[in-house]
Amino acid sequence: MRSFTQTRYRDADFMAVISFVMGLIGLVVGNLVFGPAALILGTVALSKGTTRSFRAVLGIVLGAADLLLLTALAAAQHTASWHL
Repeated sequence: MRSFTQTRYRDADFMAVISFVMGLIGLVVGNLVFGPAALILGTVALSKGTTRSFRAVLGIVLGAADLLLLTALAAAQHTASWHL
């Protein structure tokens, strides 16, 4: 039987990994959705004390990069969205 703290850290580790993956996916598609999700999940994972803090931080950085990329490409194309 797992204790509460083991489950908490396992959930936080899972959130850190998902944050990283969402940040990576957001660089290619769905910046507006995956970027904030990566930011939120990475922050929550860090606040819950994940053992994968580097991945959580990478998720936060990639989430911010998603939003910056969206802003830069949308401004360059003078639209509310972007496409290649």
